[in-house]
Amino acid sequence: MENILGLLKLRIKRGTNLKPCDTRTSDPYVVVTMAEQKLKTDVVKDNCNPEWNEELTLYVKDVNIPVHLTVSDKDTFTVDDNMGDAEIDLKPYLQYVKMDLSDLPDDHVIKRVQPDSTNCLAEESSCIWKNGKVIQEMSLRLRNVKSGEITVEIEWVNLPDSKGLSEVEF
Repeated sequence: MENILGLLKLRIKRGTNLKPCDTRTSDPYVVVTMAEQKLKTDVVKDNCNPEWNEELTLYVKDVNIPVHLTVSDKDTFTVDDNMGDAEIDLKPYLQYVKMDLSDLPDDHVIKRVQPDSTNCLAEESSCIWKNGKVIQEMSLRLRNVKSGEITVEIEWVNLPDSKGLSEVEF
């Protein structure tokens, strides 16, 4: 694969207060898309507060393309129900990855990102230093639905023999 800048580890942790699509509950799963890539979590049966704790890995060619997450309710005999969606803009996070930091204490907060009209954050999110890497955990408010949030964590992985973020302008 040419022109890959690096990999993005995306940990889909949990959903909170998701919309019940079946009588009083749902069978939710998350579909993650970025450009032509499409990945999916397992279905959690009968749960509006599911715990996925799944790690999905995307390759990144363009930092301007957001990660799109769609939560759906698995149905057996009908089309799956949409339970909301969210996007992750990678640029605020990758600015701090590009700084090539080192020797910080674990859990050191590098940057706090505030929720605003340009992101799907449900609350303040921090870019932190953990085990020699910059990670960001965030609660994303689902759009196009009355309620629901998903908690995810992102981590950048440099690839050997790739140009990485060195030539990327933010």
